[in-house]
Parts: sequence; structure tokens; C-alpha cells
Amino acid sequence: MATYVTSDAHGHVRALDAALEAAGPGSADTVVVMGDMIDRGPDPVGVVNLVRGLPNVRVLMGNHEHMMLGALLTGDASVQGNWDINGGWATLAQLDRLPREQAAELVDWASNLPLFDIVSVVDEFYASRAKAGDRRVYLLAHAGIDAAAARAHLAGSGMALEAPGAAARLGVERLRPMMEAQATEDLLWIRERFWGAPTGLVDARGRGPVVVAGHTPSAVLGGFAQLMGGPVLDRSGRARVVEVGACQDTGGVADRIDIDASAAGGSPHGQVAVMRLEDHRVWYAPVAEGE
Repeated sequence: MATYVTSDAHGHVRALDAALEAAGPGSADTVVVMGDMIDRGPDPVGVVNLVRGLPNVRVLMGNHEHMMLGALLTGDASVQGNWDINGGWATLAQLDRLPREQAAELVDWASNLPLFDIVSVVDEFYASRAKAGDRRVYLLAHAGIDAAAARAHLAGSGMALEAPGAAARLGVERLRPMMEAQATEDLLWIRERFWGAPTGLVDARGRGPVVVAGHTPSAVLGGFAQLMGGPVLDRSGRARVVEVGACQDTGGVADRIDIDASAAGGSPHGQVAVMRLEDHRVWYAPVAEGE
């Protein structure tokens, strides 16, 4: 059983469908969709319907789903205007064409999406330094985390990260209260503070949780991040998944991964990416012109 992650399809259902087909998750595998299914692209409702039909899918809230809920449920004109200028018009037009009951059910479903997930997988990517069967914990949040607040929470709960072996003991149950203490605004919107500095959760032996996030299109990641593990564009000029932060202090392990391959921008740079966490293999599907 493997775990796949994807994010920020932004209404580009054909690209998402193609990327998932290429990755080929099986019925026993888990797919985590990390938000921003809607807005901007031509078929936001199609993306939601595709996602909801996947077996063993876990779906997170993105800032665009959060904006949609604020616009539709509060009636606040400023919130509605902000959603509209961020591409909400594409989603609203489709919702208006749905039968009232279907639209209401979709909005109700979106209102119950969680803000984060935590998964533990067999670590095949760093297998050369790990023992057979060693596991890696991944923190999944749409935009990222406030790492300083995360470290402070751990310290307050008696987990001093400076202690030998502390990072290796950061399992799912220890990390869940830390993630629950994160601010909603950060989990949905954080950018510079997250990409601009190490999380401090991975130690010099490469042990500790890695954070996977979308929200920041990788094509512009260079404006926020250092120690990127490769170029943001491939040889064809299309955006890539980018790993960030590998250095001596992290034992060569990237402590952050950006899986937003810039689908929101459409063609020619935008793609939808699907990553398998066990071995970090990535499958891409470009957003075609006009889609």
C-alpha cells in the first residue's frame, strides 16, 4: 500500500485525471488531495467530482475552498469580491448551473474538509541510509506550517529537539497536537516564512518529519526558497515538484517539498503533479492550451 499526494489542480480536470492515470494508484493505496481543487480553471466541479470518486482518498482544505465557503456562507461582499478576483467566478458559474441540492451538498462536503494530515510511510527514497522497513513521517498541509510555532509547541510539551534522537521520536501521535495548534491562516496561506527557512524538525542524521505543501506555484518558488533541490522548470519549460532544504544540518534530507506544479497558471508552464511518498517518484500531466 502506497501513499500519493497531489495539490492545486485548480479546475484542470483533464490534467489531474491524466496525472492520476499515469501514477496508477491501486484500490489499496491512499491518495491525499491537498486542496485548491477549484477556481481559475475550466472545470472546478469536475475536479471535485473526480476527487470524490477516488478510492481511499483523503482531501484537505485549501485556501480557495476556504474562500469559497466564506463567500457562499457569510454573504460578506468583501469576501465575495476577494473570491471572485482569485478565480472564484469559474466555480460559482458551475455551482449556479447545478441543481440546488447538489450544489448545497458539495458546499457542505467542502466545509468539513480537514486542514492537515499526517502519514507514515516506508522510507524507500532514503533507503541507502535507513534500515529496511524504516518509516518516514510526512506532515501534509495546503500551504505549509509555521515552523517556529511548531518547535515552540514541541518544546512546551517536553520534546526538546536539541536532545539526541529527538527528531527520530516525532511520530504521528506526537505530531498531531502540534499540527492542531497551528493557526488556520498559516496552514492555508503561509508562504515566505515557511519556504524561507528550515523547519528545524529534521536532524543532522536526516531523521524527522518532512513537510509537503502546495499553494506556492513552484515556478515562482525561487522568490521565497533557498537550497532548492533542482530547477523549478523542466527542459520543456514546465513547472516541476521541487524539494527544498537539503543541507548538512538535515543530513542531506529535504525538509520541505513543493508539489504545486503551477497548474493555476495554465499553459505553457502549468502541470498537475502526483508524487508517491515512499520513493518520491513524480508523475506529471501538462495543462493543455485552452484547458
